Amino acid sequence: MTRTAIGHFTDDGARATFLAAYDRAMELWPGPREELDVETSYGTVHVHRYGPATGEPVVLLHGHAGHASNWYPQIAALGEHHPVYAIDTLDDPGRSVQRAVAAGSAENAAWLGEVFAALDLDRIHLAGLSYGGWLALNQAVHAPERLASVAPLDPGGIGKVPARFYAHMIGGLFGLLAPRRWRPTLGRLLANPALSAPPEMIAPLMLAMRSYKPSTRPAARRFTDEELRSVRLPTLVLLGRRSALLRPAPALARVTALIPGVRAEIVERAGHGLNLERPDLVNDHLLRFISGAVSGAR
Repeated sequence: MTRTAIGHFTDDGARATFLAAYDRAMELWPGPREELDVETSYGTVHVHRYGPATGEPVVLLHGHAGHASNWYPQIAALGEHHPVYAIDTLDDPGRSVQRAVAAGSAENAAWLGEVFAALDLDRIHLAGLSYGGWLALNQAVHAPERLASVAPLDPGGIGKVPARFYAHMIGGLFGLLAPRRWRPTLGRLLANPALSAPPEMIAPLMLAMRSYKPSTRPAARRFTDEELRSVRLPTLVLLGRRSALLRPAPALARVTALIPGVRAEIVERAGHGLNLERPDLVNDHLLRFISGAVSGAR
């Protein structure tokens, strides 16, 4: 669920090299954007902000080992009418600096809640991918007070992680070592959008694999039936048909049966990284869902 030790780079030189690549990756975002550091009980959390000064905020949580640049296809669309905040997860390589382990569900909800409070955010539309999707659902279960809606995208915590997920990760690593001209084809075969992503976005990932410790985290804890039944927010769950993390049909059946009023859908021609593989579709679904949640609150 979380790393069991404080995440860190092997040395200052490795961190500086990573951050230079990270800053280049963030140039994929439209501008202008603002960068903020928020102090929490678990460390300093780095946040990127884009969009208007008013409107209900959209907050984005990236997946395992990712960072805020991973949302670049969503920022302009979501930020047209909403302030958008993308958070570098506390225990992943990025500009956040961890000082204490957030060991369980309550602790993870606590540090994220501290970020929301420090930024004075309310009526938040919280979206997350993979581990970020787990964090989003976890917030809806344990600390929903500041949330207006939640949108987990191919999230952890819905079902047991299948063995093919680990094979998918290994295949993706080998794919990144292949000649660049082969990567888009390999990406389509493996349903791994990272293989055809801009090189600026991939460079920090490759650097972190070598210099960020610990480099792995346990699989996200599976939510109990009671936890999922407790979600009382408008909820959108999007699942990739070719997801390596989930078995989409059983995952769809579980969230539909347990989360009251959930809108859930399997996205065709998409794997685990569906926000990169089908960005226009994901943007359209998110915007329509958020618009409905805003209208329903009036």
